[in-house]
Amino acid sequence: MAATPTKPTKPTNWAGNVEFAARALHRPATTDRLREIVAASDRVRVLGSGHSFSRIADTDGDLITLDDLPRAIEADPASGTVRVTGAVRFGELCPVLRRHGLALPNLPSTPHFTLAGAYATGTHGSGHTGGTLAAAVRSVELVTADGSQVTVSRGDDGFEGAVVSLGALGAVTALTLDACPAFEVEQYVHEGLPWEVLTQRPEEVFGAAYSVSAFTDWAGPARVWAKRRTGDPLPGLSWTGARPADGPRHPIEGMPTSNATEQQGVPGPWDERLPHFRSGFMPSAGDELQSEYFVPAGRAGEAFAALRELGPLLAPVLQVSEIRTVAADPQWLSPAHGRDSVALHFTWTSDAAAVAPVLLRVEEALAPFDARPHWGKLSSTGVDALSASYARWEDFRALLDRFDPAGVFRNELIDRWFPRSR
Repeated sequence: MAATPTKPTKPTNWAGNVEFAARALHRPATTDRLREIVAASDRVRVLGSGHSFSRIADTDGDLITLDDLPRAIEADPASGTVRVTGAVRFGELCPVLRRHGLALPNLPSTPHFTLAGAYATGTHGSGHTGGTLAAAVRSVELVTADGSQVTVSRGDDGFEGAVVSLGALGAVTALTLDACPAFEVEQYVHEGLPWEVLTQRPEEVFGAAYSVSAFTDWAGPARVWAKRRTGDPLPGLSWTGARPADGPRHPIEGMPTSNATEQQGVPGPWDERLPHFRSGFMPSAGDELQSEYFVPAGRAGEAFAALRELGPLLAPVLQVSEIRTVAADPQWLSPAHGRDSVALHFTWTSDAAAVAPVLLRVEEALAPFDARPHWGKLSSTGVDALSASYARWEDFRALLDRFDPAGVFRNELIDRWFPRSR
Protein backbone atom coordinates (compact mmCIF):
# COMPACT_ATOMS: atom_id res chain seq x y z
CA MET A 1 0.00 0.00 0.00
CA ALA A 2 1.37 3.38 -0.96
CA ALA A 3 2.16 5.71 1.90
CA THR A 4 -0.21 8.62 2.43
CA PRO A 5 1.55 11.87 1.51
CA THR A 6 2.13 14.08 4.51
CA LYS A 7 1.19 17.73 4.40
CA PRO A 8 4.30 19.98 4.53
CA THR A 9 4.77 21.56 7.94
CA LYS A 10 4.28 25.30 7.92
CA PRO A 11 6.91 27.39 9.74
CA THR A 12 5.79 28.90 13.04
CA ASN A 13 6.99 31.64 15.34
CA TRP A 14 9.00 30.87 18.47
CA ALA A 15 5.93 30.50 20.69
CA GLY A 16 4.04 28.35 18.18
CA ASN A 17 0.92 30.54 18.29
CA VAL A 18 1.45 31.81 14.72
CA GLU A 19 1.62 29.40 11.78
CA PHE A 20 2.88 31.41 8.83
CA ALA A 21 0.66 31.34 5.75
CA ALA A 22 3.50 31.91 3.28
CA ARG A 23 3.55 29.96 0.01
CA ALA A 24 7.33 29.54 0.35
CA LEU A 25 10.15 30.15 2.81
CA HIS A 26 13.33 31.42 1.15
CA ARG A 27 16.84 31.32 2.59
CA PRO A 28 19.06 33.45 0.32
CA ALA A 29 22.79 33.01 0.85
CA THR A 30 23.81 36.25 -0.88
CA THR A 31 22.47 39.78 -1.06
CA ASP A 32 22.16 39.43 -4.84
CA ARG A 33 19.90 36.41 -4.39
CA LEU A 34 17.84 38.31 -1.81
CA ARG A 35 17.38 41.14 -4.31
CA GLU A 36 16.24 38.68 -6.98
CA ILE A 37 13.66 37.09 -4.68
CA VAL A 38 12.25 40.43 -3.58
CA ALA A 39 12.12 41.87 -7.10
CA ALA A 40 10.28 38.78 -8.40
CA SER A 41 7.68 38.67 -5.61
CA ASP A 42 4.30 40.37 -5.46
CA ARG A 43 4.07 39.92 -1.67
CA VAL A 44 6.96 39.33 0.72
CA ARG A 45 7.89 39.63 4.40
CA VAL A 46 11.16 39.06 6.24
CA LEU A 47 11.30 36.85 9.33
CA GLY A 48 13.67 37.69 12.18
CA SER A 49 14.16 35.40 15.17
CA GLY A 50 10.42 34.62 15.29
CA HIS A 51 9.99 36.08 18.77
CA SER A 52 7.00 38.21 17.79
CA PHE A 53 3.66 36.96 19.08
CA SER A 54 1.56 39.00 16.64
CA ARG A 55 1.24 38.28 12.92
CA ILE A 56 3.58 41.19 12.11
CA ALA A 57 5.93 38.94 10.07
CA ASP A 58 3.19 36.89 8.38
CA THR A 59 2.38 36.94 4.68
CA ASP A 60 0.39 34.99 2.14
CA GLY A 61 3.26 35.53 -0.29
CA ASP A 62 6.95 34.78 0.15
CA LEU A 63 8.62 34.63 3.57
CA ILE A 64 12.36 35.27 3.72
CA THR A 65 14.85 34.51 6.47
CA LEU A 66 18.21 36.25 6.29
CA ASP A 67 19.92 33.71 8.55
CA ASP A 68 22.04 32.31 5.69
CA LEU A 69 23.42 35.68 4.56
CA PRO A 70 27.06 36.33 5.51
CA ARG A 71 27.42 37.84 8.98
CA ALA A 72 29.36 41.07 9.46
CA ILE A 73 30.14 43.07 12.60
CA GLU A 74 32.39 46.07 11.91
CA ALA A 75 33.18 47.93 15.11
CA ASP A 76 34.92 51.32 14.94
CA PRO A 77 36.09 52.45 18.39
CA ALA A 78 37.42 55.74 16.96
CA SER A 79 33.95 56.87 15.84
CA GLY A 80 32.04 54.96 18.51
CA THR A 81 29.95 53.12 15.94
CA VAL A 82 29.34 49.59 14.71
CA ARG A 83 27.93 48.37 11.42
CA VAL A 84 26.19 45.02 11.70
CA THR A 85 24.15 42.86 9.35
CA GLY A 86 20.47 42.65 10.20
CA ALA A 87 20.20 38.93 10.93
CA VAL A 88 22.86 39.09 13.66
CA ARG A 89 21.45 38.50 17.13
CA PHE A 90 22.33 40.59 20.16
CA GLY A 91 24.02 37.55 21.68
CA GLU A 92 26.44 37.50 18.72
CA LEU A 93 27.06 41.24 18.58
CA CYS A 94 27.71 42.03 22.24
CA PRO A 95 30.87 39.94 22.81
CA VAL A 96 32.44 41.49 19.69
CA LEU A 97 31.67 44.99 20.91
CA ARG A 98 33.12 44.14 24.30
CA ARG A 99 36.40 43.02 22.72
CA HIS A 100 36.64 46.47 21.12
CA GLY A 101 35.93 48.21 24.43
CA LEU A 102 32.45 49.22 23.30
CA ALA A 103 28.88 48.68 24.47
CA LEU A 104 25.29 49.43 23.56
CA PRO A 105 23.63 51.73 26.10
CA ASN A 106 20.75 49.32 26.62
CA LEU A 107 19.61 45.82 25.70
CA PRO A 108 16.35 43.87 25.54
CA SER A 109 15.46 41.35 28.22
CA THR A 110 16.92 38.51 26.15
CA PRO A 111 19.86 38.46 23.69
CA HIS A 112 18.11 36.01 21.33
CA PHE A 113 16.49 38.66 19.08
CA THR A 114 17.83 39.67 15.67
CA LEU A 115 18.79 43.31 15.50
CA ALA A 116 16.64 44.04 12.46
CA GLY A 117 13.52 42.54 14.03
CA ALA A 118 14.03 44.23 17.40
CA TYR A 119 14.55 47.69 15.93
CA ALA A 120 11.68 47.35 13.45
CA THR A 121 9.14 46.61 16.20
CA GLY A 122 10.22 49.17 18.81
CA THR A 123 11.75 46.66 21.23
CA HIS A 124 13.39 48.19 24.32
CA GLY A 125 15.20 47.65 27.58
CA SER A 126 14.59 49.61 30.78
CA GLY A 127 15.89 52.85 32.22
CA HIS A 128 14.96 56.50 32.56
CA THR A 129 17.72 57.64 30.20
CA GLY A 130 17.25 55.19 27.34
CA GLY A 131 14.65 55.24 24.58
CA THR A 132 13.76 52.16 22.59
CA LEU A 133 16.72 50.32 21.11
CA ALA A 134 16.01 52.14 17.84
CA ALA A 135 17.29 55.37 19.38
CA ALA A 136 20.85 54.09 18.81
CA VAL A 137 20.44 53.55 15.05
CA ARG A 138 22.46 55.88 12.77
CA SER A 139 21.58 54.32 9.43
CA VAL A 140 19.52 51.50 7.92
CA GLU A 141 20.43 49.57 4.76
CA LEU A 142 17.44 48.12 2.90
CA VAL A 143 16.59 46.02 -0.10
CA THR A 144 13.41 47.67 -1.35
CA ALA A 145 10.50 46.27 -3.35
CA ASP A 146 12.14 46.53 -6.78
CA GLY A 147 15.36 44.89 -5.55
CA SER A 148 17.26 48.16 -5.13
CA GLN A 149 19.68 48.73 -2.26
CA VAL A 150 18.97 51.90 -0.29
CA THR A 151 20.63 53.45 2.78
CA VAL A 152 18.70 55.88 4.99
CA SER A 153 20.78 57.77 7.55
CA ARG A 154 20.12 60.05 10.48
CA GLY A 155 19.32 63.49 9.10
CA ASP A 156 17.82 62.12 5.87
CA ASP A 157 14.20 62.87 5.06
CA GLY A 158 12.07 60.11 6.58
CA PHE A 159 14.84 58.56 8.68
CA GLU A 160 12.72 58.60 11.86
CA GLY A 161 10.15 56.48 10.02
CA ALA A 162 12.66 54.03 8.56
CA VAL A 163 13.93 52.45 11.78
CA VAL A 164 10.77 51.31 13.58
CA SER A 165 9.32 50.41 10.18
CA LEU A 166 7.35 47.22 11.02
CA GLY A 167 9.25 45.52 8.19
CA ALA A 168 7.11 47.42 5.69
CA LEU A 169 9.75 49.44 3.82
CA GLY A 170 12.07 46.64 2.77
CA ALA A 171 14.43 43.92 3.95
CA VAL A 172 16.93 45.33 6.47
CA THR A 173 20.32 43.96 5.47
CA ALA A 174 22.49 46.06 7.82
CA LEU A 175 22.38 48.82 10.43
CA THR A 176 24.96 51.24 11.81
CA LEU A 177 24.60 51.91 15.53
CA ASP A 178 25.92 54.37 18.06
CA ALA A 179 28.03 52.63 20.69
CA CYS A 180 29.44 53.84 23.99
CA PRO A 181 32.47 52.83 26.08
CA ALA A 182 32.08 49.38 27.65
CA PHE A 183 30.99 49.27 31.29
CA GLU A 184 30.26 46.78 34.04
CA VAL A 185 26.91 46.24 35.73
CA GLU A 186 25.81 44.78 39.07
CA GLN A 187 22.36 43.32 39.45
CA TYR A 188 20.35 43.37 42.69
CA VAL A 189 16.97 41.75 43.29
CA HIS A 190 14.69 43.06 46.04
CA GLU A 191 11.48 41.31 47.10
CA GLY A 192 8.34 42.36 48.94
CA LEU A 193 7.99 45.86 47.49
CA PRO A 194 4.72 47.15 48.99
CA TRP A 195 2.03 47.93 46.46
CA GLU A 196 1.50 51.42 47.85
CA VAL A 197 5.13 52.33 47.17
CA LEU A 198 4.94 51.11 43.58
CA THR A 199 1.79 53.09 42.81
CA GLN A 200 2.55 56.25 44.78
CA ARG A 201 6.30 56.67 44.13
CA PRO A 202 7.05 55.02 40.77
CA GLU A 203 9.52 57.71 39.72
CA GLU A 204 11.74 56.96 42.73
CA VAL A 205 11.47 53.18 42.38
CA PHE A 206 12.36 53.14 38.69
CA GLY A 207 15.02 55.82 39.13
CA ALA A 208 16.90 53.78 41.73
CA ALA A 209 19.46 52.43 39.24
CA TYR A 210 20.62 52.58 35.63
CA SER A 211 18.03 49.94 34.63
CA VAL A 212 15.11 48.88 36.82
CA SER A 213 12.33 46.34 36.26
CA ALA A 214 9.48 45.44 38.60
CA PHE A 215 7.77 42.05 38.41
CA THR A 216 4.24 41.66 39.73
CA ASP A 217 1.08 39.56 39.54
CA TRP A 218 -1.04 42.68 40.24
CA ALA A 219 -2.17 41.18 43.55
CA GLY A 220 0.72 40.82 46.01
CA PRO A 221 4.01 42.68 46.54
CA ALA A 222 6.40 43.23 43.63
CA ARG A 223 10.00 42.15 43.00
CA VAL A 224 12.47 44.77 41.77
CA TRP A 225 15.49 43.98 39.59
CA ALA A 226 17.87 46.94 39.86
CA LYS A 227 20.90 47.00 37.56
CA ARG A 228 23.50 49.63 38.42
CA ARG A 229 26.64 50.53 36.53
CA THR A 230 29.64 49.67 38.68
CA GLY A 231 30.73 52.88 40.38
CA ASP A 232 27.27 54.44 40.46
CA PRO A 233 25.51 54.77 43.81
CA LEU A 234 24.01 51.55 45.15
CA PRO A 235 20.28 51.12 44.45
CA GLY A 236 18.64 52.93 47.34
CA LEU A 237 15.61 50.74 47.93
CA SER A 238 15.77 50.24 51.70
CA TRP A 239 13.22 53.03 52.15
CA THR A 240 10.63 51.00 50.24
CA GLY A 241 10.45 48.14 52.75
CA ALA A 242 11.61 45.64 50.12
CA ARG A 243 14.29 43.16 51.22
CA PRO A 244 17.29 41.86 49.25
CA ALA A 245 16.73 38.40 47.77
CA ASP A 246 18.62 35.65 49.60
CA GLY A 247 19.64 33.91 46.38
CA PRO A 248 19.30 34.03 42.59
CA ARG A 249 15.86 34.47 41.11
CA HIS A 250 14.13 33.91 37.75
CA PRO A 251 11.59 36.55 36.64
CA ILE A 252 8.93 33.80 36.66
CA GLU A 253 8.73 31.99 39.98
CA GLY A 254 9.48 28.30 39.71
CA MET A 255 11.59 28.57 36.54
CA PRO A 256 15.30 27.57 36.63
CA THR A 257 17.42 30.41 37.99
CA SER A 258 20.35 29.16 35.89
CA ASN A 259 18.60 30.66 32.85
CA ALA A 260 18.76 34.15 34.40
CA THR A 261 21.74 36.50 34.37
CA GLU A 262 23.90 36.68 37.51
CA GLN A 263 22.58 38.68 40.46
CA GLN A 264 23.42 39.53 44.08
CA GLY A 265 25.72 42.40 43.14
CA VAL A 266 28.37 40.38 41.31
CA PRO A 267 29.98 42.75 38.76
CA GLY A 268 30.01 41.64 35.16
CA PRO A 269 30.06 42.92 31.57
CA TRP A 270 27.13 45.08 30.51
CA ASP A 271 25.80 42.44 28.09
CA GLU A 272 25.78 39.74 30.78
CA ARG A 273 23.73 41.80 33.25
CA LEU A 274 21.39 44.16 31.37
CA PRO A 275 19.33 41.29 29.87
CA HIS A 276 17.37 39.12 32.30
CA PHE A 277 18.22 35.91 30.44
CA ARG A 278 21.53 34.35 29.51
CA SER A 279 22.49 33.79 25.89
CA GLY A 280 22.14 30.10 25.04
CA PHE A 281 19.40 29.47 27.61
CA MET A 282 15.62 29.47 27.25
CA PRO A 283 14.31 33.04 27.49
CA SER A 284 11.27 33.58 29.69
CA ALA A 285 9.03 30.52 30.16
CA GLY A 286 8.95 29.30 26.57
CA ASP A 287 5.35 28.04 26.70
CA GLU A 288 3.68 31.45 26.70
CA LEU A 289 2.02 34.36 24.95
CA GLN A 290 2.97 38.01 25.46
CA SER A 291 1.41 41.49 25.34
CA GLU A 292 2.81 44.90 26.25
CA TYR A 293 1.46 48.44 26.47
CA PHE A 294 3.21 51.81 26.84
CA VAL A 295 1.56 54.57 28.88
CA PRO A 296 2.86 58.08 29.68
CA ALA A 297 5.28 57.96 32.61
CA GLY A 298 3.36 60.70 34.40
CA ARG A 299 0.31 58.46 34.63
CA ALA A 300 2.09 55.32 35.76
CA GLY A 301 0.50 55.15 39.22
CA GLU A 302 -3.01 55.51 37.79
CA ALA A 303 -2.36 52.76 35.25
CA PHE A 304 -0.99 50.45 37.98
CA ALA A 305 -4.10 51.02 40.08
CA ALA A 306 -6.39 50.27 37.12
CA LEU A 307 -4.63 46.97 36.48
CA ARG A 308 -4.65 46.01 40.14
CA GLU A 309 -8.45 46.12 39.98
CA LEU A 310 -8.22 43.31 37.41
CA GLY A 311 -6.01 41.12 39.61
CA PRO A 312 -8.54 38.28 40.12
CA LEU A 313 -9.35 38.25 36.40
CA LEU A 314 -5.67 38.14 35.42
CA ALA A 315 -4.60 35.43 37.87
CA PRO A 316 -5.77 32.30 35.95
CA VAL A 317 -3.91 33.23 32.72
CA LEU A 318 -1.02 35.43 33.88
CA GLN A 319 2.46 34.01 34.50
CA VAL A 320 4.03 37.37 35.38
CA SER A 321 3.96 41.06 34.49
CA GLU A 322 7.04 43.21 34.09
CA ILE A 323 7.08 47.00 34.42
CA ARG A 324 9.89 48.99 32.78
CA THR A 325 10.60 52.62 31.91
CA VAL A 326 11.54 53.98 28.49
CA ALA A 327 12.65 57.51 27.63
CA ALA A 328 10.99 59.43 24.82
CA ASP A 329 12.50 59.03 21.35
CA PRO A 330 11.82 60.57 17.92
CA GLN A 331 11.08 57.40 15.92
CA TRP A 332 7.65 57.91 14.32
CA LEU A 333 6.24 54.50 15.27
CA SER A 334 8.19 53.95 18.46
CA PRO A 335 5.74 53.18 21.29
CA ALA A 336 7.74 55.78 23.25
CA HIS A 337 7.49 58.38 20.49
CA GLY A 338 7.47 61.85 21.97
CA ARG A 339 6.85 60.84 25.58
CA ASP A 340 8.66 59.24 28.51
CA SER A 341 6.84 55.98 29.02
CA VAL A 342 6.18 53.11 31.37
CA ALA A 343 5.92 49.75 29.60
CA LEU A 344 3.51 47.20 31.05
CA HIS A 345 4.40 43.70 29.91
CA PHE A 346 2.27 40.56 30.35
CA THR A 347 3.54 37.01 30.01
CA TRP A 348 0.42 34.88 29.61
CA THR A 349 -0.19 31.17 29.58
CA SER A 350 -0.28 29.68 26.08
CA ASP A 351 -4.08 29.27 26.13
CA ALA A 352 -5.02 31.85 23.48
CA ALA A 353 -8.77 31.35 23.89
CA ALA A 354 -8.58 32.02 27.63
CA VAL A 355 -6.24 34.98 27.23
CA ALA A 356 -8.26 36.81 24.55
CA PRO A 357 -11.15 38.08 26.73
CA VAL A 358 -8.74 39.05 29.52
CA LEU A 359 -6.64 40.99 27.04
CA LEU A 360 -9.72 42.98 26.02
CA ARG A 361 -10.34 43.92 29.65
CA VAL A 362 -6.71 45.01 30.03
CA GLU A 363 -7.00 47.23 26.97
CA GLU A 364 -10.24 48.73 28.27
CA ALA A 365 -8.57 49.50 31.62
CA LEU A 366 -5.59 51.15 29.91
CA ALA A 367 -7.54 53.05 27.24
CA PRO A 368 -7.86 56.24 29.36
CA PHE A 369 -4.06 56.45 29.42
CA ASP A 370 -3.58 56.37 25.63
CA ALA A 371 -1.84 52.99 25.83
CA ARG A 372 0.26 52.04 22.81
CA PRO A 373 0.78 48.31 22.19
CA HIS A 374 4.11 46.71 21.32
CA TRP A 375 4.01 45.96 17.59
CA GLY A 376 5.34 42.43 17.99
CA LYS A 377 2.98 41.29 20.74
CA LEU A 378 -0.69 40.39 21.06
CA SER A 379 -3.16 43.26 20.96
CA SER A 380 -6.60 44.06 19.61
CA THR A 381 -6.17 47.86 19.70
CA GLY A 382 -7.96 49.32 16.69
CA VAL A 383 -6.56 51.53 13.96
CA ASP A 384 -8.53 54.59 15.13
CA ALA A 385 -6.88 54.50 18.57
CA LEU A 386 -3.46 53.82 17.09
CA SER A 387 -3.58 56.58 14.49
CA ALA A 388 -4.83 59.09 17.09
CA SER A 389 -1.91 58.22 19.40
CA TYR A 390 0.91 58.71 16.87
CA ALA A 391 1.49 62.27 15.63
CA ARG A 392 3.46 61.04 12.59
CA TRP A 393 1.03 58.27 11.55
CA GLU A 394 0.15 59.86 8.22
CA ASP A 395 3.80 60.66 7.56
CA PHE A 396 4.60 56.97 7.88
CA ARG A 397 1.76 56.11 5.50
CA ALA A 398 3.32 58.51 2.96
CA LEU A 399 6.72 56.89 3.54
CA LEU A 400 5.19 53.49 2.76
CA ASP A 401 3.84 54.82 -0.54
CA ARG A 402 7.24 56.30 -1.36
CA PHE A 403 9.30 53.18 -0.62
CA ASP A 404 6.81 50.52 -1.70
CA PRO A 405 4.10 51.90 -4.01
CA ALA A 406 3.12 48.39 -5.16
CA GLY A 407 2.66 47.15 -1.59
CA VAL A 408 5.11 44.26 -1.91
CA PHE A 409 6.14 44.39 1.77
CA ARG A 410 2.60 44.83 3.04
CA ASN A 411 0.61 42.16 4.85
CA GLU A 412 -2.80 41.97 6.47
CA LEU A 413 -1.74 44.01 9.51
CA ILE A 414 -0.03 46.74 7.48
CA ASP A 415 -3.04 46.95 5.16
CA ARG A 416 -5.35 47.32 8.14
CA TRP A 417 -3.27 49.97 9.89
CA PHE A 418 -2.18 51.92 6.81
CA PRO A 419 -4.71 51.52 3.98
CA ARG A 420 -3.24 52.64 0.69
CA SER A 421 -3.85 56.29 -0.03
CA ARG A 422 -4.17 55.62 -3.74
